[in-house]
Amino acid sequence: MNIDKELDVRGMNCPLPILRTKKMLNDMTTGEVLKVMATDPGSVKDFQAFCKQTGNTLLSSETADQVFTFLMQKK
Repeated sequence: MNIDKELDVRGMNCPLPILRTKKMLNDMTTGEVLKVMATDPGSVKDFQAFCKQTGNTLLSSETADQVFTFLMQKK
């Protein structure tokens, strides 16, 4: 899968990861893929809800070494 942009929000707590993601997605074009790396355990539910509300597609959600990695496709 082609990743167009990456966003590292490790060490940040809610709502900063979502706010930074929203800002980056606003600068992207339809179909581009954003990779987000977070450490906030609440980010799993936050990103699921964010994608549902905004219409962006959550392509994947993975956890490794307490880092949550999300791939989202801009609507």
